[in-house]
Amino acid sequence: MKNKAQIATLIFMLTNFCMIASEGILLKMHVEPNFSSVSTKTQTITLNSHGFNARQKSSFTIAGQTEYPQRGLTVIHFHSADTFEFKTFDTYSSSDEAIKLTAILKKLKASKATFAILAHDSAVNGELNTSAELKQMGFEKLGFLKGRQAYVMHNFNGMITEEVNDSSLTISEAVPSISKDEEIYFPRITYEFEPNNNRYIAHAGGEIDGVKSTNSKNSLDENYKKGFRLFELDIIETSDGKLVAAHDWAMWARFTDYSGTLPPSHSEFMKHRIYGSYTTLDLKGINAWFKAHPDATLITDKINDPIAFANQFIDKNRLIMELFSPMAVEEASQNGINAMISQEPLLKIRGDKIQWLAINNVKHVAFSRRILAAQHKLILQLRDAGIKVYVFNVNFDPGKDEKYVQENEIGLVYGMYADKWMFDTQDGKKSK
Repeated sequence: MKNKAQIATLIFMLTNFCMIASEGILLKMHVEPNFSSVSTKTQTITLNSHGFNARQKSSFTIAGQTEYPQRGLTVIHFHSADTFEFKTFDTYSSSDEAIKLTAILKKLKASKATFAILAHDSAVNGELNTSAELKQMGFEKLGFLKGRQAYVMHNFNGMITEEVNDSSLTISEAVPSISKDEEIYFPRITYEFEPNNNRYIAHAGGEIDGVKSTNSKNSLDENYKKGFRLFELDIIETSDGKLVAAHDWAMWARFTDYSGTLPPSHSEFMKHRIYGSYTTLDLKGINAWFKAHPDATLITDKINDPIAFANQFIDKNRLIMELFSPMAVEEASQNGINAMISQEPLLKIRGDKIQWLAINNVKHVAFSRRILAAQHKLILQLRDAGIKVYVFNVNFDPGKDEKYVQENEIGLVYGMYADKWMFDTQDGKKSK
């Protein structure tokens, strides 16, 4: 047994160790706090709001995490000083979104929740149709917000603090200590779908060696090997009226270091390789490639003359043409050509859009993923009618890449225009 002096020494050492631990040494260990704990670490939120005229991407940063919201008004609800949820309401495009925004703000205020608001691009078309309600709730500047203005708001001090600018504004604030708020205002919507490779269209032939939008034979070859079977090509005309694959003439000139008159002649177009390496495609080359790949389908972009193009393509049954006017869609329908109507003409159709698509045997729609929130009701109607919606503008916004669309939007929409193939990990039914 230890004598009394040894025991006393041991007690003294243990006491000092406990004192040191209480001063923070042991606190370096990471312990996941329970949901009712209070964060003791000071966090900062930075809100960057840019109106349409600023031509910049808005963002917000919390606890080192940066998000880039879409057009409209984004509401950020804090669960704690460093955990949050958010949702963007495209109040520019949809009056329903303004109603939903107002309803959420009422709930947040009633629950005395901590939240912030950020505007991006254009949050108002004319004026918010809920302006009177917003002003009654204390959102004086939001209620009077004009189109294309920048706007930020928070209630960290227990009161609504708002700022407005005609172009841009940035604020950086310390987030106060917040008791854990368990309420979920923006639950993640989940979808279920069966993975298959006809959900993915290789955008402009697909990416090759990290280069996008080449519309080249090399990109078709490479992305066919990876798994794509649907290939989009941009079809434009040379100066002598020949159809070729290129996104636009300015981009093609940059890709090839061409300094001559645009558009070039067909013979001039065929002389140049993209970045000196990739083979350009005219209609003859397009037909040869699809003849050699009988399970591949061509999706066209840019061209809006369905009969003229379909009559020159090798197999009309493996052709889907994105078209840009109701007249072109009707012309395609009458001549047995598969049409994919673009979002602009579809949104302009008056009356029952689903019925119009059915009458014209349209099975495909191209939509920007940027307006999914504003057109959510229509997207659901299209899906329920068995019409396949493919979204473009993938990789246009930070973080909104193929993986994001796959995990968050496929199932609501049928598929996407993808730059790169990253879908081999999909195994069987995907529940989200």
